[in-house]
Amino acid sequence: MRSLLTQRLVLAPQTAAHAEEMFTVLGDPLIYEFENEAPASIEWLKERYRKLESRLSGDASEQWLNWVVRIPGIGLIGYVQATVFPNATALVAYEFNSAYWNKGFAREAVEALLQELRESYGVTAVGAVYKRNNYRSRKLLNRLGMKIADSASFPRGHASPDEEAMVMKLHPDGD
Repeated sequence: MRSLLTQRLVLAPQTAAHAEEMFTVLGDPLIYEFENEAPASIEWLKERYRKLESRLSGDASEQWLNWVVRIPGIGLIGYVQATVFPNATALVAYEFNSAYWNKGFAREAVEALLQELRESYGVTAVGAVYKRNNYRSRKLLNRLGMKIADSASFPRGHASPDEEAMVMKLHPDGD
């Protein structure tokens, strides 16, 4: 993995050393309006990040790619991640502190992630899942060009009844 640069952001490969700063970022209760919950402790997050540093699933069949997202001079604001499967597909996810919502940072970071998946990992299609009520994620994924997925086009498994799955093709030339 390498660091990714955008116009306003630096995406750095996530390591256990990021846990303390990310614990603060992920402590924002607004993030969890629709799903998940905040990390239990800095120690728990550090251990999770340490395990993810292998960048591989336990059976080594999947690549687990995680980047923290930083605004230079300000600090970490969230993360983006991808699970890359052997068939050149991936699932992507992200979380950002609410102080940075509606400013284009998530879109900028996920676009950089999608470009990296296409160019460096040979990914040809990506999917994402969000809770049906999470209008912010739906809006972001629509802006990125994702469309509602049927079970045949979704990269892995299926969405739960309270979730929506979206997909998009990644073209080699970036179109």
